[in-house]
Amino acid sequence: MIYWAQLLHFYQPPTQSPAILRKVCDESYRPLIEVLNRYPQAKVTVNINGVLTEMLRDCGHGDIISGLKQLAKKEQIEFTGSGKYHPVLPLIPLKEVERQIQLNYRTNRQFFGTCYEPKGFFPPEMCYGKQIVDPVLDSGHRWIILAGIAHPCPENWPVDVVHHIEDSNKRLMVFFRDDIVSNKISFRKLEPAEFLDNLRYIKGNRKDVYIVTAMDAETFGHHIQHWEELFLAEVYEQIGISKQTLFSPKQATVLAHLHSLFYENGNMAEEVRPVTISELLQLFPQGGQVEPIASSWGTSAQDLAAGNPYPLWKEQGNEIHRLQWEHMNIAIEQVDKAMEVADNDEAKRFANIARGLLDRALHSCQFWWASRRPMWDINLVHMGLLQQLRAIVNAYRAINLSQAEEDIKRDYYHKLVAARDLRNKITDRLFVW
Repeated sequence: MIYWAQLLHFYQPPTQSPAILRKVCDESYRPLIEVLNRYPQAKVTVNINGVLTEMLRDCGHGDIISGLKQLAKKEQIEFTGSGKYHPVLPLIPLKEVERQIQLNYRTNRQFFGTCYEPKGFFPPEMCYGKQIVDPVLDSGHRWIILAGIAHPCPENWPVDVVHHIEDSNKRLMVFFRDDIVSNKISFRKLEPAEFLDNLRYIKGNRKDVYIVTAMDAETFGHHIQHWEELFLAEVYEQIGISKQTLFSPKQATVLAHLHSLFYENGNMAEEVRPVTISELLQLFPQGGQVEPIASSWGTSAQDLAAGNPYPLWKEQGNEIHRLQWEHMNIAIEQVDKAMEVADNDEAKRFANIARGLLDRALHSCQFWWASRRPMWDINLVHMGLLQQLRAIVNAYRAINLSQAEEDIKRDYYHKLVAARDLRNKITDRLFVW
């Protein structure tokens, strides 16, 4: 048996325009839901960040929320936890990590109800560092998914046991994405028949194996036109999954059972069965302890050798990245102080505004668009900078309205001025890069 656990990552940044969101919904999200409804035996693990869930509601795309909810009720999909505004978790303070996880849970629970009870965790951009293990465990998650490059033996990630990360006598089960197969699907370098041949090659002479693939949901239909039909639906056809148009749900369930018995008792060598990632915990034995490497799904072996675990978001030698993070750190300091000293209604009002703005300002995309590997967009970099600025300005307003000592107000005014200087430096470099 070959168990295929596919994760689809649904995300749009808080700076996304309604027009682009509508295009993504029409090209990707709705067609994906339609394909999954058409093949009721198909199973997928879904990460949807709370910022997108809210945007879908606010922009009139509530049918996508309902569609995912119905798939979850039918147990075709399971949800994972994450950070609400898609921050690079290892690069922000621990308290911000905890807050983002909690915000994400509360938001998605509000929209999906009891269908949203994530057992697993998807760190945005699959950015991993040991420091995020505690908050992931403390928020009730049992497993985490990481890039294959994070395994201590790259390209040799486990396929027949499930390893764990040990932390304070607690265990977090860990699944490693097959980076090679996932990237080939993401960039249309693998047709359905080739994909299935790859799975059989990976299986070799083993009795049972699992393969974890993970990619942006937008890969299907938005990044690659009609890829949800040309790849996903075609794979489901080739592995013998019945269509909803031909069978009722009860008939499809009976057929699936008979299909399973045929493969188990007959002479067929292999079967590919879609499963959720959580199901793998019951299907495969526990392995040993593993210490994943700090990395992301955009990290290469060359990056690790150069000491660049998060190259698309904080690359050594990238001057824009360095200045962006200096500016971000000032924003975090300003908001922390505003929340600490706000001691009257008006100060608290501005402190709370700043707090909400900082949550949004932590999103990863502003750094990704400054990576130049090869993505580069001065407008999207600048939009992220403006979100940070709004948090800083409101936080300083709260500090100034409080009864804090004058030397504190003066100190945080100097930080405000330093942030202004950093923004000017970033803007100057955006024109010359």
